[in-house]
Amino acid sequence: MTVRQVMTPREIVSELDRYIVGQHDAKRAVAIALRNRWRRQQVAAELRDEIVPKNILMIGPTGVGKTEIARRLARLAQAPFVKVEASRYTEVGYVGRDVESIIRDLTEIAVKMVRDEERERVAVKARQAAEERLLDILFPPPVRTTRRVSVAPERPAEAADTNTSYGETREKLRRLLRAGQLDAREVEIEITAQAMPMLEVLTPQGMEEMGVNMRELFGQLMPKRTKHRSVKVPEALELLTQEEAARLVDMENVAREAVQRTEQSGIVFIDEIDKIAGRDAAHGPDVSRQGVQRDLLPIVEGSTVNTKYGAVRTDHILFVASGAFHTAKPSDLIPEFQGRFPIRVELQALTQDDFVRILTQPENALTKQYTALLATESLHLRFADDAVAALAEIAALLNARSENIGARRLHTVMERLLEDVSFNAPELSAQEIAIDSAFVHKRLDPILKDEDLSRYIL
Repeated sequence: MTVRQVMTPREIVSELDRYIVGQHDAKRAVAIALRNRWRRQQVAAELRDEIVPKNILMIGPTGVGKTEIARRLARLAQAPFVKVEASRYTEVGYVGRDVESIIRDLTEIAVKMVRDEERERVAVKARQAAEERLLDILFPPPVRTTRRVSVAPERPAEAADTNTSYGETREKLRRLLRAGQLDAREVEIEITAQAMPMLEVLTPQGMEEMGVNMRELFGQLMPKRTKHRSVKVPEALELLTQEEAARLVDMENVAREAVQRTEQSGIVFIDEIDKIAGRDAAHGPDVSRQGVQRDLLPIVEGSTVNTKYGAVRTDHILFVASGAFHTAKPSDLIPEFQGRFPIRVELQALTQDDFVRILTQPENALTKQYTALLATESLHLRFADDAVAALAEIAALLNARSENIGARRLHTVMERLLEDVSFNAPELSAQEIAIDSAFVHKRLDPILKDEDLSRYIL
């Protein structure tokens, strides 16, 4: 188990603080949930299966960090993570995706994670094998021909000289290859390409996975073929390395590990859960909404979902649901569904002071992002404190005046502020531009004064 997987709750919150401003209660809740996963692994085997994760329901307006908290949590745990929108799914019999596809998508992500890890593990061996194949192409080994009886056989000394000369030349080529002195050379390589069947499987909406599986099945039945490509030496080495890595990775072991990782550490983030809330009406769209809740219930409670990698049990997958709940309440969810999300945290709307911190403090702060982007054009931006304060004030004003979209408003404001600078950056190379309060108001005040226009632009 890696160091990241055994972080204490306090360390997890501290790590989340590097990227997300505020929302301490939500950070504490997910930190405890992540730590409980490690604690469960330390429990005796007979009790381990009885301990189920405590799913979390996040309640708060858009743009306050709900999705980012869940995404960062999955990165810390190095766990399979999938984000879905509840509104994309419908009750069986209605047009829309089947809820079991959530687990299939999560398993696919786990397979990719494990496969990438395995390829990284065999990378050195794959590189060595690819290097040997490339050297065989650059300098083929001598061909031994069958001699007639009447011809005198090759003398041992001559054979030894030939082998020594070939070996020395090959090692010289290896040194040149590693030094990059052969990079400009073009070679023809033969790589394996699986023949894909030219057929289209038509499936009903919501059953797209069946079509993908059918195409993969036919693809496996088709014979593998090789194709020749003329490429530069570096690209040839990379292609051959990928092919050798694929050969060295045991996909059966990958599938087993991926299923186990999905079951034990998978995280599903269900956004817009409030869109399927509603219990009063017995007709119209609410019928489907309740149906989605009922279909999700077995997965959240714990069931077995069949995937192409095997059966996946959902008993220990952590589910994090979130919603703004502007027009609905958590109590509008059916009681059984509510009961599967015992931990509820409310995220607070962001204030002007929060916007100041978001613009400057996180490691991925917007001011740092734009500074790094334009530095690639040798254009240096310098944000003054009064400029950050002005941007935060404008974003808070716009959120109060129109729809409150939280921190996402900062993206709109920043893009509008730096539109001309970004466009003219190639011509402003090797210059420094100071962004102060006057610069901000000059660019944004004309739009703010035209309230109708600001609704569309900002």
